[in-house]
Amino acid sequence: MIGRFVGFDLDLTLIDSRPGIGAVYQELARRTGVAIDVSSIRIGPPLESELARFFPAAEVPAMADLYRELYPAYAIESSPPAPGALDAVAAVRDAGGRVVVISSKYAPNVEAHLVHCGFTVDAVVGWAYADGKRDALRKYDALAYVGDYEADMQAAAAAGVTAVGVATGPTTTTELTAAGADVVLPDLTGFRAWLAGHLASIESRLGVPPSSR
Repeated sequence: MIGRFVGFDLDLTLIDSRPGIGAVYQELARRTGVAIDVSSIRIGPPLESELARFFPAAEVPAMADLYRELYPAYAIESSPPAPGALDAVAAVRDAGGRVVVISSKYAPNVEAHLVHCGFTVDAVVGWAYADGKRDALRKYDALAYVGDYEADMQAAAAAGVTAVGVATGPTTTTELTAAGADVVLPDLTGFRAWLAGHLASIESRLGVPPSSR
């Protein structure tokens, strides 16, 4: 897979951002006086769609700006890597591939998470959701996309790349499969083994001799 990209989602795929995102919403509620049910927040859809549940439409852009302003101070340090995530990214690079992180999150905040957690990646695409993720996967000619949300699997399928679901978010294995996942892993601790098997299968179909793999 020399030079080929593998795409990863960020929230609840590479990192557990639930504590950090909850802290940002709590601070947003404190500053605005608006009651926000943090336990009901969905992680994955665009920020503006969640804010619209609590604020009038005319206020959403300003609240989104405030959320992103607060985010670095409240969310980065409290969001650890997901189990197996660092090794999953390393596995791609060890196999001669490259890594692109494609997220609906604001790109500078994606990059801050990656630096804080110690991920080494080759590209970051922010503010990408659904068709935006599909387009990014096509742009980078990705081999696969790894995510925890139904829209991630749908984007991968629409881009014609292997959809790898991880059941580390709110979406069940059944729901990920129904959304188009080619494979669902309990978490990323098994990703290195899956990738090795997937690449061997591709090479076998292409007729690459085992001795040259």
